Amino acid sequence: MPHSNSPFFAPAWLSLGQLTPTPDALTLDWLFDQGSLTRRLTRLSEDGFSVTPLFEGWQPLRADECAALDLAQGSEGWVREVYLRGHGEPWVFARSVAARSALQGDGLHMDELGSRSLGELLFCDQAFQRRAIEVCHYPQDWLPSEAREPELWGRRSRFDRGALSVLVAEIFLPTLWRAARAHPETC
Repeated sequence: MPHSNSPFFAPAWLSLGQLTPTPDALTLDWLFDQGSLTRRLTRLSEDGFSVTPLFEGWQPLRADECAALDLAQGSEGWVREVYLRGHGEPWVFARSVAARSALQGDGLHMDELGSRSLGELLFCDQAFQRRAIEVCHYPQDWLPSEAREPELWGRRSRFDRGALSVLVAEIFLPTLWRAARAHPETC
C-alpha cells in the first residue's frame, strides 16, 4: 500500500523566490542542489548508501502529481516509494511517479529497479532534462508511519525525455540533517 495517497490536503509547491521565510543555508543548499542526490548521499555516507523499496505499482496519481505531469485528474501511473539510506538509517523518503501512457514502450522499466537508485539512472541518461525544483513542507500523512513528522522539507522536480516525464519527490528526514551537520565537509 502506498503511503502518499491522501486526497485531503495538497501542499503548495514553491520555487526559491516564493519561500518566506527562507530556510537556513544548509537546508537551502540541500533543497535546491541541482546535482544527483544519490551521489551526494553516497559522499555523505562514505559509500554507506543504499535504497530500500517500500512500494512499487500502478495506481491513480494524486491531483498535485497529475497537475505537475500535465495529466488529466485521476490518471493512472507507476508509483515507486523508497527510503534512501545512509549507514542503514533512512535519510530521505522518495516518491517517483510516471504516467502509464508515457511509460509504455519507453524502455525505462521503472518496475525493474529494485534496490537501484532511479535518480542515478535519470542523471546518467543525458536525454533527460530536469525542470525547476519546487519545495514544500511535505504532508506528514503522505509519509510512511515510522517517518511521520510535521514540517519536513520536501522537494520535487520533473525529468523529461521525449514523451516520458518522471516526477521525483524527495523528503529530507531528521536523520539526514543530523548527518549533514555532523559532517559538513562531506556534503
